[in-house]
Amino acid sequence: MKIRLHGYITVADEDLDRVRGALAEHIRLTRQEVGCLRFEVDPDAADPNRFNVYEEFIDRRAFERHQVRVRNSAWGDVSANASRHYQIDEFE
Repeated sequence: MKIRLHGYITVADEDLDRVRGALAEHIRLTRQEVGCLRFEVDPDAADPNRFNVYEEFIDRRAFERHQVRVRNSAWGDVSANASRHYQIDEFE
């Protein structure tokens, strides 16, 4: 079963520049991961502190490897204080 994550993160004003600065590299690295089917993180048009997130991975194992990589990455550091609002589900 494939894994889909969708939702958003909210970033505090004091972290916003660092998050924006690290975002492109985070997207690039994630899209290169084995098992990543789709990965989008887009600034919200109405809220400058919100980033809409959509991810698809081939299976739970690929998704979990992604989570481990993120926790140990520059993105994990700069986004550590972000408030995460996600829904994760499986689909075929």
